[in-house]
Amino acid sequence: MAGRRWRIAGINFDHMHMGDLLREVDEHPDAEIAAICDVQPERMSAAIGSFGIGRDRVFTDVATCLARTRPDLVILCPATADHAAAVEAVAPYGADILVEKPFAASLEDADRMIAATKAAGVRLAINWPLAWYPPHVTAKRLIDEGAIGDVLEVHFYDGNRGPLYHLADKVEVSDAEVHRQKPGSWWYKRASGGGSLLDYLGYGATLGTWFMNGRAPLSVTSTVDRPAGLEVDEHSITVLRYETGLSKLETRWGTFTDPWVMQPQPKCGFVIVGSEGTLSSYDFEHHVHLQTRQHPAIHPMPVHDLVAPHRRPVEYVLSRWRAGLDVEGPLSPALSRIGQRIVDTARRSADEGRTLELLP
Repeated sequence: MAGRRWRIAGINFDHMHMGDLLREVDEHPDAEIAAICDVQPERMSAAIGSFGIGRDRVFTDVATCLARTRPDLVILCPATADHAAAVEAVAPYGADILVEKPFAASLEDADRMIAATKAAGVRLAINWPLAWYPPHVTAKRLIDEGAIGDVLEVHFYDGNRGPLYHLADKVEVSDAEVHRQKPGSWWYKRASGGGSLLDYLGYGATLGTWFMNGRAPLSVTSTVDRPAGLEVDEHSITVLRYETGLSKLETRWGTFTDPWVMQPQPKCGFVIVGSEGTLSSYDFEHHVHLQTRQHPAIHPMPVHDLVAPHRRPVEYVLSRWRAGLDVEGPLSPALSRIGQRIVDTARRSADEGRTLELLP
């Protein structure tokens, strides 16, 4: 595998993060964009211009794209409800697969994805962008070093003004354009896997499980706010009961500001409670804040710089797979499946209005 140049295809532009991931491929010294594919050609125009993609590498049919270009890795960014079908369509062509978050629309779909890649003998990774934020990586390092003892609780609040307010590279969209797109957008359609719960709860559930070293909750209680005229929620609150206590995961479309521009209130990120201290880790901030029994005054600690190949998903998965190693942490299907169990249970809990034991 040493010296291998990876041919990578980007398939399905439903999620605006496709542009960010293709930029990573374009900038990687050992990778190239072998092809892009979407049934709506206009959605690929920005990528074609940004990365100088020739027309011979642009497709509207997945099977034709894969048969002609034979990529080593496929990046998938479909609507959440289409993740399983997309993986099942791609896996038989022998390419490894990186799926943009969330894992899937349901636990059943997640298991279909795992089964399809296993049957085809290809590798699967799920990208959670928050897993590459320096404060959250720093928080995990401090947890692993025992800075706050055993993790007892994880509290998460995250989201943004709404999924239509930004494009790839966080390019802002006007209010007028958001209102124009909203009625027809998959983000606001229940059948497509829309809503803030499915969009963001996987972040808190998966990274929270990472912080807890793989422990799963016993039960889940969730409620959502579904504004009049919408099929999906824009706000959810989920309470997880562990043997060690209660944790809370909150998702929000409609934050006062986008956290990558200016942190809203409440701040987006995590507060982690341990047996010997507490730790706050907020998106995009340059410090985490630590409190311990020995030093109860909350004090800031600089986040550490991420270094290659642990700065972003494309370089990470290529590095791991080049070395013949599985991906670890939130990108791992095994850990992400625990997060999906939490998300599925939360969605059912919200629909049924009652506390449920965690789905197996």
